Amino acid sequence: MLISNTIDVEQPIEKVWAFFGDVPQVASCLPGAELTEDLGNDQYAGLVGIRMGPVKLQFDGKASILSRDEANKTMVIDGAGAAEGGRGNAAMQLTARLAPAPAGTKVNLDMDLQLSGAAAQYGRGMVQDVTKVLMGQFATNMQRRIDAIERGESLDSLGGAAPASGIAIALQAAKLAISRVLRRFFLPYDAAKV
Repeated sequence: MLISNTIDVEQPIEKVWAFFGDVPQVASCLPGAELTEDLGNDQYAGLVGIRMGPVKLQFDGKASILSRDEANKTMVIDGAGAAEGGRGNAAMQLTARLAPAPAGTKVNLDMDLQLSGAAAQYGRGMVQDVTKVLMGQFATNMQRRIDAIERGESLDSLGGAAPASGIAIALQAAKLAISRVLRRFFLPYDAAKV
């Protein structure tokens, strides 16, 4: 399934690109993610955990940076993991493209996500909504860390991203789903009035 998100960061593109080059810093901004080992050659091992209602999924996997294009500010990352207890698998290829924006940097994220097992029981809309919520939290965490770096503060005091909480994510994803349904319901009516 293809999922696209755009996040805005208030810092200039060169600072955001430098931040993306520091994989442990990026991982610390992802809710529910923990980088466990630097395997060398742009390869990393880690854990990703998320709770959706009663279902808690913890993936143990590896990610590698396939390419970095400094001139075009584009990075391609490949990752795959298996859920604890054989409850499923996840694989993704993420392309991040940075572009200058009037108020900083626009980060376009295109993810090709493949899920099997327990994670696959959620529909495409729910997965997209949860991804959007997590990317919003990632953007907030990244902005906080870049600001702290700018101020010369210790990053240890910031800690990592908060765990991917089921209730908060579910509520925000439900809000997105309801607004999507309402847009579909009212769009034909509004279009007919024009």
